[in-house]
Amino acid sequence: MTDAALTTTVRTVQGTCHHDCPDSCGWMVTVEEVPDAAPVAVKLRGWSEHPYSAGELCPKVNRFLDRVYSPERLLHPLRRVGPKGSGEFEQITWHEALTDISANLHRVIDEHGAEAVLPYSDAGNQSLVSLMGLSGRFFGHMGATKLVRAICGVTVGAGMSKTMGSPRGLDPMEHEHSKLIILWGTNTRLTNRHLWPTIETARANGARLVVIDPIRTLTADAVNSAVGDQFIQPLPGTDIAMMLAVMHVLIRDGLTNDDWVADHTLGFDELRAAVADWTPERAAEVCSVDATVITQLAHDYATIRPAGIRTLVGPEHHENGAMFHRTLACLPALTGAWAERGGGLSKSTGAWTESNIDVDAMLRPDMEVGDARTLNMSRLGEILTHPHAGETDGPGIHAFINWNCNPVVTTPNAEATRRGLLRDDLFTVVHEQFMTDTARYADIVLPATTQIEADDIVLSWGSLHINYNHAAIDPPGETVNNTELFRRLAAAMGYTEPALFDDDDTIMREALPAIDIDALRSLGWLRADYPDDGRPFGDGDFDTPTGRVHLASDELEAMGQPRMPTYVAPNEGPGGDATLVAQFPLQLLTPKHHARFLNSGYSHLPKHGPAEGGPFVELSAEDAAHRQLADGDVARVWNHRGSIEVPVKITERLRPGVIAIPWGWWSAHHSDGKTVNALTNDTLTEWGGGVAFWDTLVEVGHPA
Repeated sequence: MTDAALTTTVRTVQGTCHHDCPDSCGWMVTVEEVPDAAPVAVKLRGWSEHPYSAGELCPKVNRFLDRVYSPERLLHPLRRVGPKGSGEFEQITWHEALTDISANLHRVIDEHGAEAVLPYSDAGNQSLVSLMGLSGRFFGHMGATKLVRAICGVTVGAGMSKTMGSPRGLDPMEHEHSKLIILWGTNTRLTNRHLWPTIETARANGARLVVIDPIRTLTADAVNSAVGDQFIQPLPGTDIAMMLAVMHVLIRDGLTNDDWVADHTLGFDELRAAVADWTPERAAEVCSVDATVITQLAHDYATIRPAGIRTLVGPEHHENGAMFHRTLACLPALTGAWAERGGGLSKSTGAWTESNIDVDAMLRPDMEVGDARTLNMSRLGEILTHPHAGETDGPGIHAFINWNCNPVVTTPNAEATRRGLLRDDLFTVVHEQFMTDTARYADIVLPATTQIEADDIVLSWGSLHINYNHAAIDPPGETVNNTELFRRLAAAMGYTEPALFDDDDTIMREALPAIDIDALRSLGWLRADYPDDGRPFGDGDFDTPTGRVHLASDELEAMGQPRMPTYVAPNEGPGGDATLVAQFPLQLLTPKHHARFLNSGYSHLPKHGPAEGGPFVELSAEDAAHRQLADGDVARVWNHRGSIEVPVKITERLRPGVIAIPWGWWSAHHSDGKTVNALTNDTLTEWGGGVAFWDTLVEVGHPA
């Protein structure tokens, strides 16, 4: 045995996946320590004792150490030396970087005002400290423009809240008790894989499965028609029409729970009048689902009990995305499904886990300077290319601080964002782990830690668990986590407020005052409060001012929105702008398709992106033949926002008139340097602040 082996210490460290995924899996990191050397993580595997993920990790995180130790990892501050977008940088010190950043931020504030500074981040790391930490305090004290971070997730809650008073819903694990499970607009087997065993348990106990999705997904492939399962494939953005017809049938055929409706809802008579004309035949013309299928769905939903509906964030990415979730939330009220264990509606569990957060303690609004304007992150291209873009007037953006996301890949209308980042008068700072498409446009790039290099807390939005993440190794090189970044920036700016320099432990304890942080650290997870009988609204008491489900909404009427559940065809869709439809007759979907990467993460790593083959466009044989395209041809996909060139895949997963380009690939993976979000729609949802990625019209043909 060698001397090195005799002196090597091996330990395991418990942690939690931080990715923007509902599962928040537990993991264990094996670390080797040798005297006079930095600890090295040598293995990362699922934590078998985690109550939700139970030791299983996805193909992305199973290779997480490849990410940690990638030779492409950014380990030192960099300064741009070439043209913006060229990726040409030189290494500098942290002192030089902070001096440069503070000088430019003070210059921008002096010349244009603090609102000329735009902080831009999202859930690239959705851990509590990394996501919220000190950034809100720092930019609030500066008086910078505020950002609506609603590109994903917020619209779901906004829609449900208009019906139920809050986004609280059924714990997805309660579907074990369901006898009918409707997966509406969610690809559970791919994007919520640790829920699937619960659904399989229910099926083994006799539950039937209905999958409703415009794409025949991996989840739809699990449908077994021999046992009564069903796959229903409406046209994109038309689901509300089908919901209205289901309600029409429930009322027409006497399938409503009249006692429950009378005791626990408001506006039933108005709803009955509103859906009177929404026959299955009328809905069939809109969503292209046979009227008999809609009728049978309504009867099954009312008579197979308990019936649980599961949805997630995908359907919110339509212009009517908030109304989708408001309308969907009416269905369990009409049948009284909430009264039964396994009945009701499940979506994000964030309303349960995040209720433990003291948001004011985290963000410290008392430190804000002035009344800064608010801009929506989904309109980044417009914001950066127009001097007074957004919901309010104010100065143009002259400083852009980006962390926790890669907007050149993830934000709609991406070519407008790219043009904005090319501006010579825009000072850009990016805090990142890799040289992303966005980082290539930065003036200063700062190196960021990965999840195994910092303590944090992860509040799951797919289960009821609040999870701890222990740092397993020291930050490599000169990397820092998000809170340390803002502590350093605050010092460089000359700010002296003590709350800007709180350490991470203080932030955790202040943010979660009702949670025993020491117990959480020791156990690794705690469960958020939830009714013991599994029925979140078993007593019929909802979170509205009246305590009832609001089938009719005074709140929406006051906002200038429809009082009743209503279908309005998206502007970029078959029932929308006729001129656009004539010019661009195909609906583009941009699904999460790949098992080996998530959003814009991992596709650049050698064991991930290449294994998925590269970007492509899927379309039906009918649409391909009409355009004289064959499998493997290179096609041009374009609209009024941009164009990209991608190989063709003929598929049976999509209906004629609908195409799909999976997203997550970076510019380097495309022959023309464009990503699919060069095409996508940045129109906001009717309320809730979301964005209509999936209401995008395009045409496809041979390259010019």
